[in-house]
Amino acid sequence: MSPKTKSKLEVIGIYGFLFIMIAIVLYPLLWTIGLSLKPGTSLYSTAIFSDGWSFTHYEWLFTDPRSNYLTWYKNTLIVATITSVCATTMIALVAYAFSRYRFTGRTYGLYAFLLLQMFPVLMAMVALYILLNTVNLLDSLAGLIIIYVGTSIPMNAFLVKGYFDTIPKDLDESAKLDGAGHFRIFFTIMLPLAKPILAVVALFNFMSPFMDFILPRILLRSPENFTLALGLFNFVNDQFANNFTRFAAGAILIAIPIATVFLLLQRYLLTGLTSGATKG
Repeated sequence: MSPKTKSKLEVIGIYGFLFIMIAIVLYPLLWTIGLSLKPGTSLYSTAIFSDGWSFTHYEWLFTDPRSNYLTWYKNTLIVATITSVCATTMIALVAYAFSRYRFTGRTYGLYAFLLLQMFPVLMAMVALYILLNTVNLLDSLAGLIIIYVGTSIPMNAFLVKGYFDTIPKDLDESAKLDGAGHFRIFFTIMLPLAKPILAVVALFNFMSPFMDFILPRILLRSPENFTLALGLFNFVNDQFANNFTRFAAGAILIAIPIATVFLLLQRYLLTGLTSGATKG
């Protein structure tokens, strides 16, 4: 086989693989969109997009007082925004300390971060439930935010610490010679240079409350405190049993704030997603 033919076959193979991956991703998305535009409540259909398109389900989500969809949407936006801002700020501070300072327990702290990444949050559900119940934060958005922020620190701090390690320490030393303190170095030098990895961390922490179901299911009891994932579960379980078309409509709308944040941060994401693991 000639090198030219081999090269063409490699290109065809790459594009074929990408086409298969795109089809795998787009098929369930298109099916969900078609289901949300379908009249009735049935999950099954002979085609992705049926003939009689209808926005009845979207209208019901925003106008019917029984849906509580706007309340769930507001709750999720509040939790996601506060979690993203607080978690990103704390992660940046922790990562900066582990990257630039040498102190007692630093090595064991890094080992602890690595160890905590091996265990899912689900293993600590009982402890978290008892803890929030003790401090009267059970069934509250504040308690949920605290858990999200706390559980995001170990993995993300280690990631951001690796990115900070790639920033030359000569910049810190030059700033110190000019009279800059620790916080000035952090805010004027480190943060601007670390925008790519911080954008990744902020996006992931913003997405988490929209996608998570198990933690809100355990901690939240009142319908007015539900997040979107937990509230939409009612459409196929309790209050509106087997109403899959309304569930699909509500699920599609979840993508709007996530896509908006992604578009705002996209110029930083490409470099941030491939950084942070090059040095430890």
